Amino acid sequence: MKDLRREYASRSLDEADTNRDPVAQFRVWFDEALKSHVIDANAMSLATASSAGEPSVRTVLLKDLDAAGFVFFTQYDSAKGRDLAQNPRASLLFYWAELERQVRVSGQVTRVAREASAAYFASRPLDSQWAAWTATQSSELPDRAALEQQFAAVQQRYPEPPVPCPPDWGGYHVAAERIEFWQGRPGRLHDRLLYTRHDDGTWTRVRLAP
Repeated sequence: MKDLRREYASRSLDEADTNRDPVAQFRVWFDEALKSHVIDANAMSLATASSAGEPSVRTVLLKDLDAAGFVFFTQYDSAKGRDLAQNPRASLLFYWAELERQVRVSGQVTRVAREASAAYFASRPLDSQWAAWTATQSSELPDRAALEQQFAAVQQRYPEPPVPCPPDWGGYHVAAERIEFWQGRPGRLHDRLLYTRHDDGTWTRVRLAP
């Protein structure tokens, strides 16, 4: 493993070329990731911690973005949902290897309004709607057959749309307080720009050492 390395030299990140609003800057980078056909460009690592401070990380999908932050959906009774109920803060990481870029986000987390969660749920493919009703995420199962039996039971219960949004399923909004843009550079002298939000809603931007 010690010999696995590559040079980063495709792009740079300069203050003069970035937006003073980090959410607007994220949209620029996200659009570039889409145009570059980055696989799962909306995939992000979500880090949470329990009330005891035990960390946990997994990959989820960004499903909405507004001027204040980032939205994903999951079951409230999942491991991540339990963490967020105890400690409503999270960190996100987008890694676009093809562009040699990362974006890190951290902030306070709140649940999305029920109406918004139901509207998004209705837009999901039918298989995904059935899956949300099938089993509590992160719960133990005796085997694969048990999961498939539960899924089949849900299909029989809701054979066709509309499928109601489960009461224990919905969205979370990460209100960004810090957003860092990382661009790989030659010789490990990477570019890092950190935006920090203040109580009045304004942002300051500083450059960090790599």
